Amino acid sequence: MIRVLLVDDHPSVGEGTRHMIEQDPDIKVTIVFSGVEALEKLEHETYDLMLFDLNMPVISGLELTKRVTMANADAIVLIYTGYDLASHYNMLMDSGVSGFISKAATREQLITAIRCALRGEAVVPIQLLKQLRRSEVRFQQTDGKTVEEVSINEKEQLILREVASGGSNKEIAAKLYISQRTVEYNLTRIFEKLGVRSRSEAIVEANRLGLINERDLTYNS
Repeated sequence: MIRVLLVDDHPSVGEGTRHMIEQDPDIKVTIVFSGVEALEKLEHETYDLMLFDLNMPVISGLELTKRVTMANADAIVLIYTGYDLASHYNMLMDSGVSGFISKAATREQLITAIRCALRGEAVVPIQLLKQLRRSEVRFQQTDGKTVEEVSINEKEQLILREVASGGSNKEIAAKLYISQRTVEYNLTRIFEKLGVRSRSEAIVEANRLGLINERDLTYNS
């Protein structure tokens, strides 16, 4: 018997999903309606696979995935969502998810996704695959004698934009579903890459290089 933990803060959606999945007699679904309940369950129970809604209050699907995979690197987690994943893709991949399944998926697609993930196969429906592209911005910085190639990844660019908008480290962490320590670590890397020493200098340099645009600039040094 395959044991699945389903976490969705919308009871009607969760119950409907459980009903679809359990039409396969080899799968048993346990459903809870929050990340807090899920963590409590996982203290006493083990599951072959977990299916997490992405957007949930208090503990998001992203944060829940990070906590679960930190406690158990072998945990198999699928993100189950109807939202655009493009802005969260890199962070989701870094959190340890095994794949994604749309809430518009049919029963057959859901069950296939579960069985594929259990076999260690990546699960990314084609309609989501087109959105999920890792992006990297590269530029050259010239000091008159040397040319240094610097790479700003997607997470760093998102943090730069939030800094430019005036967000504190705590606010940025909450908005991007990452820890405050992660924000601080990434800011240190950004400063090193841009050759600056402060947030205000980083904003000026990032704007000069086209990494942020004028509508992002509400921060005053």
